[in-house]
Amino acid sequence: MKKIILITLAIAFTTSITSLSQTKFIIKTSMGDIQGILYDETPQHRDNFIKLTREGWYEGSRFHRVIKDFMIQGGANKDGQRDPGYLIPAEIVPEYFHKRGVLAAARMGDDVNPERQSSGCQFYIVQGRKYGDAELDAIEQRFNMKFSLKQRQAYKNIGGAPHLDGTYTIFGEVTRGMHVVDKIANVDVFQNSPKEPVIFSVEIVE
Repeated sequence: MKKIILITLAIAFTTSITSLSQTKFIIKTSMGDIQGILYDETPQHRDNFIKLTREGWYEGSRFHRVIKDFMIQGGANKDGQRDPGYLIPAEIVPEYFHKRGVLAAARMGDDVNPERQSSGCQFYIVQGRKYGDAELDAIEQRFNMKFSLKQRQAYKNIGGAPHLDGTYTIFGEVTRGMHVVDKIANVDVFQNSPKEPVIFSVEIVE
């Protein structure tokens, strides 16, 4: 029994150290704050996001593409520049999927970007919606993919954007403030662009 307790404590301690080591961020928006973590398993995306934040790229940025029940996208600088002049190689990690709340890199489509390289600055946060088994079956057939039990449970219980799995780099997730994401996703839009600008900045938590 003592050995089991010690092993359990060791696992718990390792888990806490791992979570503490992950880079944390805050997206401060005109509608509230969104807090989250960046994944260590996608180091190029993590490091680029940190770099741009520290350089002030995201100061006065805005969410320029908003689609209710899908996602909110932003990343241009305050002058509206949506391209920092480079792309980031894809870091698509199979264990990460498009459940509600993930942070992922936007990119050009496969027809012009077969290597699925990410935009150097644009990102999106999945709001998503819940899916039933029949819908997930149809997506599997249409996109020639297979969802794990973990994916199915997540898409059925918390929602997401399952059709994007395996094709975009997911490099973080929201840990607090999804109600803010919901508020942004519900603003009035014209051609998917908010009629009233939703301004934000990003802060890396040391």
